[in-house]
Parts: sequence; C-alpha cells; structure tokens
Amino acid sequence: MSQPEYGEEGPEEAPLDPATQRVQAKLKRLLFGSSLIMLAGFIAVFAAILYKINTYEADPSEAAFAATVAVGPDAEVLQATLSDGLLLVLVREGSGTALLRFDPKTGVRIGRTDFVAR
Repeated sequence: MSQPEYGEEGPEEAPLDPATQRVQAKLKRLLFGSSLIMLAGFIAVFAAILYKINTYEADPSEAAFAATVAVGPDAEVLQATLSDGLLLVLVREGSGTALLRFDPKTGVRIGRTDFVAR
C-alpha cells in the first residue's frame, strides 16, 4: 500500500461563496481582536507583578523612633506595639494595668488608659 502524497497533486478545494467568505473574514477579525485583548491582559499581569517586585517598601525597623520612653518607675512593660502612628505600651503598675500611648518619633506620652475591674 502506498502512502498518499500531500502536495500540489491533491484534490482542489472548491472556492467559497461570498457569504461564507464574509463569515470567514469576520471570524478572523474576531480571533485577532480577542488575541490582542489576551495579550494586553498578560502584559498587564506581568507589569503588576514586576511593579510589586520592584517597589521599595521601607522596613519598619528602619523608621525613626525615640531613644527612650518614660513609663514610670514601678511599671512593668507587658506588651508594646505600633498602631496607626502611635506606640501603644501595655504596662502593669502595682496591681493595676494601663495602656500608654506615645508619639513614636519624639517619645512624648500622648495619653493613658487605666483598666479597672468592676
């Protein structure tokens, strides 16, 4: 059995009628348009990834903080955290507990909240 040759000797295709040619041209345009949209989407995703990778975010440990913060002579610091631009320090003074709010850059005490049992 011999292998068929797929060259110029094959059967000729009949020419398409004008309506079919219009549909084929429309499908080619739709394929081209959707391919461009897909390519734009890939470019946008890779641009966002590269932007996130290359964006420099300062490490919080590099931020300027006050060298000392006065909490009181008999205060025991239980916890300290930085929240919304304030340094929050939870301290135990004797039998009571208090939350002290400080400006992290200057070390000045802004406020105090005492916790009491009722």
